[in-house]
Amino acid sequence: MTILIDRNTRVVVQGITGRQARLDTENSIRYGTQVVAGVTPGRGGEEVLGVPVYNTVRAAVKAQGANASMLYVPAQAVRDAVFEAIDAGIRLIVGTSEGVSRQGAAEIVAAARAADVTLVGLNTNGLISPGQSKVGGIGGVDPADIYVPGRIGICSRSGGMTAEFALTLKQNGYGVSTAIAMGGDRITGRRMVDYLRMFEADPGTDAVCVYGEPGSRNEAEVAEHLRQNGLTKPVVAVIAGRFQENYPKGMSFGHAAAMISSDEDSASAKQRMLAAAGVRIAQSLADIPGLLAEAGIARSRGADGEAGSAVHEASGARSAFGGLRSGVA
Repeated sequence: MTILIDRNTRVVVQGITGRQARLDTENSIRYGTQVVAGVTPGRGGEEVLGVPVYNTVRAAVKAQGANASMLYVPAQAVRDAVFEAIDAGIRLIVGTSEGVSRQGAAEIVAAARAADVTLVGLNTNGLISPGQSKVGGIGGVDPADIYVPGRIGICSRSGGMTAEFALTLKQNGYGVSTAIAMGGDRITGRRMVDYLRMFEADPGTDAVCVYGEPGSRNEAEVAEHLRQNGLTKPVVAVIAGRFQENYPKGMSFGHAAAMISSDEDSASAKQRMLAAAGVRIAQSLADIPGLLAEAGIARSRGADGEAGSAVHEASGARSAFGGLRSGVA
């Protein structure tokens, strides 16, 4: 099994006539995602890559039964687009847009939570349940080069590191149930602990790998949850960014949320609190497979019978995060 998306997920692309939306829609359709509709106001009646375009999300839901939205609209249009999707009955919204103000993001997230709608992002490249469906640009042109079906869940504050985790697992005989890039902004639709709870409840997930960074309370909330409720499945974490501790507080590196405001925001503090809660801390990507094996997690086979260990490294593929290959910086 998976969380949030599977082969039955029916996706509407808001802003489908835009360049990035077209590209990601094409890759998603090629992968097997059911992209059933697009929405661009004033462009209803057109088609994009054979996908019918509607003027409103409500019309797309009524005509095509869409239950998930892939959002490609400018920052200033995100609020209205999310509210429209919620009002139309969409249950999963994947918000790729960046540059939304903190006040705007807070309003959007509050509305999604009040409606019990899962909002992934904002500022995310999406999520994937390998072999079944992907929503967003995650995995690029050929996700199978990186993501293979299996029984390890991934939740990452970085889109790029989501792929690094999955490739490391693939090269060492493990596969992925669902991988989620939760978004790099300070305010996100769901917190890391929310995704952890989903993975804990999923019978198709045996263990969870998380990627954390300085800043935000995401990792602290995971530690609090595990201290209060116990460790139901092994959790392996990579917390990058110790180098930031050499700089003055209040400086952001990379993602907007990666800012140390207090000592407990640091990577070192997060490693300590997670370890105290029973999380296995990987000092490099290469440590992850060994920690999973140490926890008793066997190398998996995919849902379609293909080995999660089928190592097919993309030609010339190499990590853009060299420090994490050898040790967390």
